Amino acid sequence: MRKHSLDRWFLTAILVVLLSSSCTFASKKEMKKKTKGKEVTYDGTSLIVDGKRELLFSGSIHYPRSTPEMWPSIIKRAKQGGLNTIQTYVFWNVHEPEQGKFNFSGRADLVKFIKLIQKNGMYVTLRLGPFIQAEWTHGGLPYWLREVPGIFFRTDNKQFKEHTERYVRMILDKMKEEKLFASQGGPIILGQIENEYSAVQRAYKEDGVNYIKWGSKLVNSMNLGIPWVMCKQNDAPDPMINACNGRHCGDTFPGPNKDNKPSMWTENWTTQFRVFGDAPVKRSVEDIAFSVARFFSKNGSHVNYYMYHGGTNFGRTSAHYVTTRYYDDAPLDEYGLEREPKYGHLKHLHNALNLCKKPLLWGQPRTEKPGKDTEIRYYEQPGTKSCAAFLANNNTEAAETIKFRGRDYVIAPRSISILPDCKTVVYNTAQIVSHHTSRNFMKSKQANKKKFDFKVFTESLPKKLEGNSYVPVELYGLTKDKSDYGWYTTSFKVHENHLPKKTGAKTNLRIASLGHALHVWLNGEYLGNGHGSHDEKSFVFQKPVTLKAGENHLVMLGVLTGFPDSGSYLEHRYTGPRSVSILGLSSGTLDLTESSKWGNKVGMEGERLGIQTEKGLKKVKWEKFSGKAPGITWYQTYFDAPESESAAAIRMSGMGKGLIWVNGEGVGRYWMSFLNPLGQSTQIEYHIPRSFLKPKKNLLVIFEEEPNVKPELIDFVIVNRDTVCSYVGENYTPSVGHWIRKQDEVKAITDNVSLTATLKCSGNKKIAAVEFASFGNPIGDCGNFTLGTCNAPVSKQVVEKHCLGKAECVIPVNKSTFQQDKKDSCKNVVKTLAVQVKCARDKKN
Repeated sequence: MRKHSLDRWFLTAILVVLLSSSCTFASKKEMKKKTKGKEVTYDGTSLIVDGKRELLFSGSIHYPRSTPEMWPSIIKRAKQGGLNTIQTYVFWNVHEPEQGKFNFSGRADLVKFIKLIQKNGMYVTLRLGPFIQAEWTHGGLPYWLREVPGIFFRTDNKQFKEHTERYVRMILDKMKEEKLFASQGGPIILGQIENEYSAVQRAYKEDGVNYIKWGSKLVNSMNLGIPWVMCKQNDAPDPMINACNGRHCGDTFPGPNKDNKPSMWTENWTTQFRVFGDAPVKRSVEDIAFSVARFFSKNGSHVNYYMYHGGTNFGRTSAHYVTTRYYDDAPLDEYGLEREPKYGHLKHLHNALNLCKKPLLWGQPRTEKPGKDTEIRYYEQPGTKSCAAFLANNNTEAAETIKFRGRDYVIAPRSISILPDCKTVVYNTAQIVSHHTSRNFMKSKQANKKKFDFKVFTESLPKKLEGNSYVPVELYGLTKDKSDYGWYTTSFKVHENHLPKKTGAKTNLRIASLGHALHVWLNGEYLGNGHGSHDEKSFVFQKPVTLKAGENHLVMLGVLTGFPDSGSYLEHRYTGPRSVSILGLSSGTLDLTESSKWGNKVGMEGERLGIQTEKGLKKVKWEKFSGKAPGITWYQTYFDAPESESAAAIRMSGMGKGLIWVNGEGVGRYWMSFLNPLGQSTQIEYHIPRSFLKPKKNLLVIFEEEPNVKPELIDFVIVNRDTVCSYVGENYTPSVGHWIRKQDEVKAITDNVSLTATLKCSGNKKIAAVEFASFGNPIGDCGNFTLGTCNAPVSKQVVEKHCLGKAECVIPVNKSTFQQDKKDSCKNVVKTLAVQVKCARDKKN
């Protein structure tokens, strides 16, 4: 009996072990399958990932310019917008702010960011630098690098190459350790070393050529299994791929420097970055779509939108004069919200190009020039029906008719129509059928429900600072990127006989500065301030002054707005006050840069004590704000978080120039007093990420440089895109969403392919009101429509019937829908449907 029991026990044990081994083997097999590496190669047509050719639609999203809490939504929306790749720079000065001390946490968590992209099934392009520009302070190079003896940046310099190699290996080893390269089963399929080097290469002559070759050998020697690119580097050494940056690479790019390299576009600028003092600038989505379609029609296989989401330059991270808000006019705005129609129209473009994928990647290109302003480019795969065509009209004023394969196609002014089967127009770059939105900044009831109780702390003017320099110390070197501020003091004596005797004669203080801004006091009296601009950093501050016989005391506050981010010999750039003199003395000009010794000090006392934090608040004595305060003053108050989960911002009305913190987190630099040519502040709202906020009692600290500001005008706003519009002409091409590709044919997914206007609310919101509707010739844009001379009277009723109370609605765009009495009072007018609706949450929710 016992023997049988033992036998059964032994057999059972063996079975358990075998099953366990089988499960373990299956698990390991599954894991191996899951993490299987992908070979990434290329030829003259495209990148080839795991044996498959790819059309790559990429967007730049920079991890330090948003928060980890925002990353999942931004990446998800990028994928929904038709992207399959995310491109990011790697920010050396973020990861190694002090030599040998590394940071990969919070907004610097590069690994987490890349893994989120991988989780969404997307590829990654990693742009290492070491120099990135990016309108980021010092072009991403850490300040301490400037102080390495004998160093010259970005050239064949021993010291620079040693530090660069250490940094590059550190980043790439980290990626390898986390198995993030495609060859390891990760998402990184492409790398970039250096950045737009051709802009500075001539300054370094042969050393520049040697440096580029050295950088190429460095990354290729690491055998990471991915190709490498150099953008704006037409002489990129093999096997580097030379790539294009710009707005119209379909026309400006000379092409790959070898036949075995693909045509790649690493930066298609979706707008223009903003600097303080700028007037509003935008780039239309029609222009972007035209440029992309043109590039792909000319053998392009990769485009990257710079930026797809710009985000925010938090704290002191922006380059000189660059605003806190970065590339806000990108498809995803500063807050990560979809900017329509830019987002939707490009999504449709990606769908159209994907319908052309097979002929583009396997077909033979052909070109025809039927007219002065027209062009046909098409791709056919021999022996198959696979064909895709791009019909282009370069006439900017009039539509053109193109005859192609026995059919006439009317092409809108300056546009390209895409025919993925060489017959059917599925998309035109100038005809937008995606919906539009207008961004709203709504005053928060919760955050502004009570009057802010501001308290102030004013910095003391320094008297005689230590220092023996006969010129004011250079400001970058003085601050070492620890602060935006550097104090300068000097004293000088004036003999009574040298003061002007003539009635009405005045002495003037003249300060020539290399930038960026300056505040000046003489004998304790504030004289005012001056500043340069992004295009002209240097400026002269000159004011009439009253001197006294005997000793006079001069105080200057040099102000930075970030380090420079471009150009050669970056390590030798200088800024700050350079020449100081007194004009109008009877003894002649008194040059204080030669006759006086200068003392200096870095930063504010409040910065040193950390009074932007709860802990630091107690280290100084705060006074109740009386309604007026001098410059160089700190303001603090508390506020409750704005209601809802929508994005939040602070509107800095009434303020001058300075810095903002919320709960100790740096929101960024503001500069309300630098007006653009239209007499407006360049940026008014400043993004406060939700992760910076607590439900109640959030600490707001502001350092304000200028006197007599009005902090009582500050308010907090909620950001939404609840104003949704459509603007569709009756002669437009129906949405590309009607079509799919089956083998070599493009087929409609519905029986009736018709032109419609779609309106869609975000989140859990529904259409609560129709604010405008006109089928005729309306004018204006989303948020600002007005009636034209032609309008169907039933327009609003029709739209309300289709849309009210719905989260999404579809309206047929045709005469039968809007001219129910069959009367057309303006028969010769091509009609357009313009609609504006308001989205809101259902009151029941």
